Amino acid sequence: MGTRFTREMLTRPPRAGIDAVTTLRHFAIVTYAVEPERVRAHLHPRFMPDVVTTDGERALVSVVPFHDIEFRLARCPWPRFRFGQTNYRTYVIDKETGERCVWFFGTCLDSWSVAIPRLAWKLPWHKGRIRFDCARSHEDQRYEHYRMTTASDWAPAMVELEDTGNPPGPLPGFANRETAEVILTHPLRGVFSRRDGRLGSYSVWHDRLQPSEGRCIDARFELLDRLKLVPLAEQTRTHSVLIQHETEFTIFLPPRGLSGAH
Repeated sequence: MGTRFTREMLTRPPRAGIDAVTTLRHFAIVTYAVEPERVRAHLHPRFMPDVVTTDGERALVSVVPFHDIEFRLARCPWPRFRFGQTNYRTYVIDKETGERCVWFFGTCLDSWSVAIPRLAWKLPWHKGRIRFDCARSHEDQRYEHYRMTTASDWAPAMVELEDTGNPPGPLPGFANRETAEVILTHPLRGVFSRRDGRLGSYSVWHDRLQPSEGRCIDARFELLDRLKLVPLAEQTRTHSVLIQHETEFTIFLPPRGLSGAH
């Protein structure tokens, strides 16, 4: 049996306070299947890798680049901001609640505003200069060219993708396509180790994605190599690549601490 989308997953909670809304463009999920012990070494004991069976048990690690456009507070249409962003994450299970969520190794952000989450909320966010070189055919509804580069002390990166323009086929380790999409494209809660060592959490919401299947032409994610998750020499051998041209996200702010977790 697989995992299905539920009405709760696809129903947006009310927005309030300083919740933010943004449109994400050039959104890609580049995923690797790795030995679970590589991931477990970076997790708080409360969490365990959410594994799939493909060539043995494997944990999944994803790099998620995108370009934020029209980032704004939900209650204020102006001002709006634009910046590149790349999230580094893995898929985990909260052993206290049984909930599936994502563990963030960290985020690279191309904006002066990176100082706000770093200082105010102790998020593991880092400054980087992110550039997208993308061309998309409206007629074929696919990217003719997709390349992202990041200049960063924390996580320099480069990825070049091919977009088939076709819906994803079966993905290794998942019972069916819907299960893969729920787990890879629709995690609505993220957890992370704050810069002060405590555990933090925040949540997002977005509608169901309609990604196309991609392929990795070239990749160099130095953070994955440094954390001993995916060696540089293996980074073109992905588990899967999913590409979504554009989607709207709601980010519920501020992030929260996890009670009793240190």
